[in-house]
Amino acid sequence: MRIDVLSLFPEMFTHVFGSSILKHAQQSGLVTYQVVDFRDYANNKHRKVDDYPYGGGAGMVLRAQPFFDAVDDLVKEGQKRPRVVMLCPQGERYSQKKAEEFSKEEHLILLCGHYEGYDERVREYLVTDEVSIGDYVLTGGELGAMVIADSVTRLLPGVLGNEESAVTDSFSTGLLEHPHYTRPAEYRGMRVPDILLSGHHKNIEEWRSRESLKRTWERRPDLLERKNLSEKEQKWIDEFTRKQ
Repeated sequence: MRIDVLSLFPEMFTHVFGSSILKHAQQSGLVTYQVVDFRDYANNKHRKVDDYPYGGGAGMVLRAQPFFDAVDDLVKEGQKRPRVVMLCPQGERYSQKKAEEFSKEEHLILLCGHYEGYDERVREYLVTDEVSIGDYVLTGGELGAMVIADSVTRLLPGVLGNEESAVTDSFSTGLLEHPHYTRPAEYRGMRVPDILLSGHHKNIEEWRSRESLKRTWERRPDLLERKNLSEKEQKWIDEFTRKQ
């Protein structure tokens, strides 16, 4: 997979793309990252990429030309048109489902906005997706682009050591993940649940499924509104409700 980022501050990505899982994924040839300063595509000697808004108003607006020219340069002749993702507060709220969708693409281009936003023609004629990582405003789209790159990269085949890790993560199953424990079995009087020490794999899996459902019911009940519950899961929820 190839992930290109158009940013005014490419230096922000150096340590993110050069560390941990993202670094290993790139070294293994599973993904390629490129961060482009879109000032390089400005068609004026001062490399200016913003201008005053038509109609007046506060702030500056990012011009369309640098984005269009940069994307044209990044898409080689004959190549399938990539997903061009605009990071902006007005976009669709980012989710694990969207990350899984992006991970099936060959090429993503992420646009990092600043100032009062983008010339509307970028949104209408260049962008395929608009994404927001939450209902708050940041100084630019760089942090959102990092979030997308990380969440997509870890879903690529071969990136994680255990291929089941991404599948069982919170949100991938539609539920939050079950609790985890490791050695020692007892610490300061706090014990690991006996069932996890039993070696009975079927019972352990059932406990994990129940705890995953319970944690979701307690912390993110909104996720259950979109899930088709099995008869057993509904029975567990009835038990949780009675014990409230």
